[in-house]
Amino acid sequence: MNRRRFARLGLYAFAISAALFFLAPLYVVLCTAFKPPSELRGASLLALPLAPTWQAWSRAWSHACTGLACDGIRVGFWNSVRITLPAVLLSVSLGAVNGFALSMWRLRGASVLLGLLLVGAFIPYQIILYPLVTLVAAAGLFGTLPGVICVHVIFSLPILTLLFRNFYASLPPEIVSAARVDGGSFWSIFWHVIRPLSSGMIIVAVILQFTGVWNDYLFGLVFAGREHLPMTVQLNNLVDRTYGENDYSVDMAATVLTALPPLLIYLLAGRYFVRGITAAAVKG
Repeated sequence: MNRRRFARLGLYAFAISAALFFLAPLYVVLCTAFKPPSELRGASLLALPLAPTWQAWSRAWSHACTGLACDGIRVGFWNSVRITLPAVLLSVSLGAVNGFALSMWRLRGASVLLGLLLVGAFIPYQIILYPLVTLVAAAGLFGTLPGVICVHVIFSLPILTLLFRNFYASLPPEIVSAARVDGGSFWSIFWHVIRPLSSGMIIVAVILQFTGVWNDYLFGLVFAGREHLPMTVQLNNLVDRTYGENDYSVDMAATVLTALPPLLIYLLAGRYFVRGITAAAVKG
C-alpha cells in the first residue's frame, strides 16, 4: 500500500512539475500583455498587473507596425485564414482518398507508391526549397495565395496519406467487398461507406494540419508574397524590430492572438482528437 501511495505521489509530482514548466511562459506572456507601459519598467516579470488594461491587445490587433504598414496583425490573421482553410480542406480530402485507394483498392505499383510517399514524408523541405521556388515561379504561382496553398497541400500529402492508409488498412476488407458486390463504385464506396467510419481520423488530420499550416513561417515567408503574408510572418516583423522602443505588452498580446486559433480548435475538438488517436492505435 505504501509503495502504491508513494508511486501515486511521485506521478502527481511529475505531472504538476511538467504542467508548471509549460504554463510558466504562458503566465509571463499573459501578465505582460495586460500590463500598462508604466508597470513594465519597474515591476517584476512574474508580478501580476496592478491595473490590467486591454490597450496592448487593441494596438496589437489594429495599430501595431509589422514593417512599413501599421495596421496591426489583423491583416495577417485574415491572410492566414485564407491560406489555412483551403489548404486543410484540400490536403485532408486528398489524403483520405489516397489512403483509401492504397489500403483497400488493388492498384498496380501501390507498394512502390507507398514507399515513395514514406520517403517524401521524411525529407526536410528546407533542402529542396530552392528547386520548389523555381517550379512554383515557372507555374506563375509565386507570391500568390494559390501558390502557398499548393505548397502546403503537396508537402502534407505524404504524412496524411500514410495516416489514413494505416487507419483504413485496419478496417475489415469485407466492407469494401460487399459494397463492390452491390455495384458500388470507388467514389460511392468512399463517400457512403468509408467516410462515415473515419470521422474520428478526419478530425485528427484536420487538427494536425490546421496547426501545422497556421503555425508555419517559412512557406508563408517565401511563397506568399508581400500582400499575403500570414500572421506568423507579421508577428516576427512586429517583434524583431530594429528601430523604435520595444513595447513588450504589444508583442505579448500579438503572440497570444497568433496562437489563439489553434488553441481554440484543440479545445473545441480535443476529445474527438483523443478518440481518433486512441481508435487508430487500438485498431492498428
